[in-house]
Amino acid sequence: MEVKDQNLVGGSLQISTDVIAKIARLAALEVDGVREVKACPYSMKSLLGRLATPKPVEVTLQDEVAEITVNVTIAYGARIPALSEKVQQNVKASVQNMTSITVSRVNVVITGVGVEMPDGEE
Repeated sequence: MEVKDQNLVGGSLQISTDVIAKIARLAALEVDGVREVKACPYSMKSLLGRLATPKPVEVTLQDEVAEITVNVTIAYGARIPALSEKVQQNVKASVQNMTSITVSRVNVVITGVGVEMPDGEE
């Protein structure tokens, strides 16, 4: 867990990367066509045992600039380039508005396609 420090009049503010990840997750879920924000459990690194469990949102904070990677499952039929662009814009705007942290890039990884089943079917 990295922490972003800001000196304020009368004290300081610390923002954890976990909080930034939560904001990014919720912002991605606001976009029509995003079913869920969920890491792919079958990544090569996790299969080799190098990582325990991949995170659905990764935040790297360096020199007060964040880079965010969001893993999403999309709805079947969604146009992937347009949906990815909307996710990038919404995540970047939400994080910057809520935290005043500069977001240099938002990487979108499509980890699956969700199909909505008719009522009563699984």
